[in-house]
Amino acid sequence: MAACALALLQSCGSTPAETFSEKKIVEDGGSGPYKAIMVTEPSLDAHTIFRPEDLSPFGKKNPLPVLVWGNGACTNSPWEHQNFLSEIASHGFIVVATGYMPEEGKRNYGPQSTSAQQIESIDWAIARNADKESPYYNKLDVNAIAAAGMSCGGLQTLDNSADPRIKTLMICNSGLFSNPAGAVPGMPMPDKEKLQDIKVPIMYLLGGETDIAYANGMDDFSRINHVPAFAANYPVGHGGTYGKPHGGEFSVVALAWLQWQLQGDKEAAKMFQGNPCGVAQREGWTAEKKNID
Repeated sequence: MAACALALLQSCGSTPAETFSEKKIVEDGGSGPYKAIMVTEPSLDAHTIFRPEDLSPFGKKNPLPVLVWGNGACTNSPWEHQNFLSEIASHGFIVVATGYMPEEGKRNYGPQSTSAQQIESIDWAIARNADKESPYYNKLDVNAIAAAGMSCGGLQTLDNSADPRIKTLMICNSGLFSNPAGAVPGMPMPDKEKLQDIKVPIMYLLGGETDIAYANGMDDFSRINHVPAFAANYPVGHGGTYGKPHGGEFSVVALAWLQWQLQGDKEAAKMFQGNPCGVAQREGWTAEKKNID
């Protein structure tokens, strides 16, 4: 069992063995009940997985909901969001993030990421859950998949929003451009009509009026009337709180949304239901909602 302590390791215990390419712990593994690790998997190139280190508590009766994540600036690594994503994973989720595992001090990870990498993440999770040789066999809830992303990653998420396997969306510091001239080359640029393709509950998580994506995100929200929609603003600008310890305030609201939408958590639902809702009662936050009691 000593091999379990190595950075390059095989899963041990009752689950099938699988060699990770690399394993790291972000901060202290998160504040949730399941200490999280960040790993790369040889079966999925150019992606990083955040998940509980011990998979033994999870199975058919208690599967891990799935979050697929796209990064800001179309960066091909979740370096900017690793505290935030590790925190979510520590509460019993598996996060499949676009791009290569973050390295200390590194910001450039080659060519821009693409919308297709989120679809690869979904395909991978479904395939590994069905593979009897995988440590994830029957441990993932492939009927509870969320897609989310920050800035460019939010646009990638909206680009993929019609995928019927996605049960909820989180658009973070992002929104479809009213004026495409302001876009960074390489970003996906769906028209505003794309919003009508959304068939699932959606949350916009924005940094207030100083967030460069504020106007675009709130304009999206104003146009969405056909599904449950929530817009949460915390006045920190475009960078959010992802790099704060355990992802800061953004992780609190994002986690509650995922727990409600993917797990039916009634306590988490109170963050979004009622007048005022729980988010609006948190210091600094403002919230708007549609089709949510």
